[in-house]
Amino acid sequence: MEILSRGAGANMNEHTHSSEILARLHGAYPTGFAIALHVKFTSPKYLFQSYDTEWIDTYSRLGLVIHDPTVRWGFDNTGTQRWSGLASDDPNNVLPRAAEHGLRYGFTVSQLTDGSRTVASFARGDREATDAEIAAAAADVAQLHALTLTLETLTPADHALLKQMSIYLTRG
Repeated sequence: MEILSRGAGANMNEHTHSSEILARLHGAYPTGFAIALHVKFTSPKYLFQSYDTEWIDTYSRLGLVIHDPTVRWGFDNTGTQRWSGLASDDPNNVLPRAAEHGLRYGFTVSQLTDGSRTVASFARGDREATDAEIAAAAADVAQLHALTLTLETLTPADHALLKQMSIYLTRG
């Protein structure tokens, strides 16, 4: 099953299915990720989150998004950045709070294409991601960005598959 539908005539063999991409990322980063696709002003077209619900609730309740150095970096830059490189720009201690919830190591990917920005963060509890792992995740984010550029909504079947993978879709 694929998460993102394509229009008639699209050649499915030419693209990696978005469900496969999300499943691969979920397997590689079991501690979690957040992928905000096509952010306009402050709202993403799609927001996929697989972090533990306790962290998502804490992050939301405390309004940490406005203090999060990974989000700030993602809006100010393109490319990739390890969270360890952002620790000195975290006066509100968002990263140490994340570590208390098992998100000890991570990195952020930011892409800007034709005025559409995608920002994604990936976490591990055991170690820093390797350069090759970061490059692979960045390539996956670029594919998701391209696959969802013109997509308007997800189907009920898409939502069911995301729920099965414990990935929360909060927008879309």
